[in-house]
Amino acid sequence: MKKAVVAKTGSAKADNAASPAKLIDGRIRELGDWRGEMLARVRGLIKEAEPDVVEEWKWRGVPVWERDGIICTGETYKEVVKLTFAKGAALADPAGLFNSSLDGNVRRAIDIRQGEKINEKALKALIRAAVELNASKKKPAKKRSA
Repeated sequence: MKKAVVAKTGSAKADNAASPAKLIDGRIRELGDWRGEMLARVRGLIKEAEPDVVEEWKWRGVPVWERDGIICTGETYKEVVKLTFAKGAALADPAGLFNSSLDGNVRRAIDIRQGEKINEKALKALIRAAVELNASKKKPAKKRSA
């Protein structure tokens, strides 16, 4: 059985046997700084807000959380941990969490910098709203003819 390995370059490499959850665990460990801690924290909040969330690993190493479609991605950069909501422009954001990608017609993002605190209650509400939006757009199953 093959396992995921972390390359010396710092990027997680995986084969077909590595689960998305294990790859995300690996990313958190390989970051080894505040970004890893923050990614782990927001991951936990996403799971608290939506226990049935599905974790994916897409686009050569981006953690993705889904439920009836993409809720958000968790990208890490030198200066920020970025949560990009796939349909963020359609979500109410009364707490003003969205602070990036504000010009687009579809996505919205939250850039979290070192030392910043997360409004956990507002983030969970945003996650739940994204799940509700995805569920409302879900196509009904096709009926089979007898």
